[in-house]
Amino acid sequence: MPKPQETAVYTHGHHESVLRSHTWRTAANSAAYLLDSLKPHMKILDIGCGPGSITADLAALVPDGHVTGVDHAPEILDRARATAAERGLTNVEFAVADVHALDYPDDTFCVVHAHQVLQHVGDPVQALREMHRVTKPNGFIAVRDSDYAAMAWYPASQGMDDWLDLYHRVARANGGEPDAGRRLKSWALQAGLTEITTTSTTWTFSTPDERAWWSGLWAERTLASSYARQATEGGHATPDQLQAVSDAWRDWGAQEDAWFTVLHGELLCRKRA
Repeated sequence: MPKPQETAVYTHGHHESVLRSHTWRTAANSAAYLLDSLKPHMKILDIGCGPGSITADLAALVPDGHVTGVDHAPEILDRARATAAERGLTNVEFAVADVHALDYPDDTFCVVHAHQVLQHVGDPVQALREMHRVTKPNGFIAVRDSDYAAMAWYPASQGMDDWLDLYHRVARANGGEPDAGRRLKSWALQAGLTEITTTSTTWTFSTPDERAWWSGLWAERTLASSYARQATEGGHATPDQLQAVSDAWRDWGAQEDAWFTVLHGELLCRKRA
């Protein structure tokens, strides 16, 4: 078993404003690049499962198979179990795990999936090696991560520019890489993965409801989540500066012509037999 590596501090934490975003995620809006490769019998490992919304969708798509959702934070797994129970799923289980050193034998899973995980870990190359190790021959490693520097919005706003600069500084101080999306292929090659397919897709927020939801959760996250604490305790921002960034999010969301897109890099690798 590989020696565990130090895991980066998870920048977002599990404040309610964060969970509103995480529970919105589905296999359709966050893992579409993988779905055509799924078969009903498959055994899947979902790394960084959080509250389990994607995990539950994957379990429903493999009714004759099984899904194991794992997360580094044990406190979120009760929420994931409740999600699965509410949907009546019996082919899913949850456990605590460190992606740098997974507690599973070689060649265990047909698919190993991670959504918005590698941007938060201390050693993404080692994480991919572990994902590859526990994947069965002819199985798939599937990874999707956003790329903060590639995010785009309109109208222009100095406050939103300040948000992006602050987020980069906090995330990197925590040991993560917020511009992970563009690096996935490079990390996969460093990890020795082959048969790599790279794609990209976006989330876009433009309707009044989408703008209110997206701006509201970031406005709250900026003031009340563990990200806010990390920003102040790390000397990256004062409370007044956080308030200004939060206000900028709400101002952006109130604009009728506002538009925001989140670019994601996607990686689908088949393990050679």
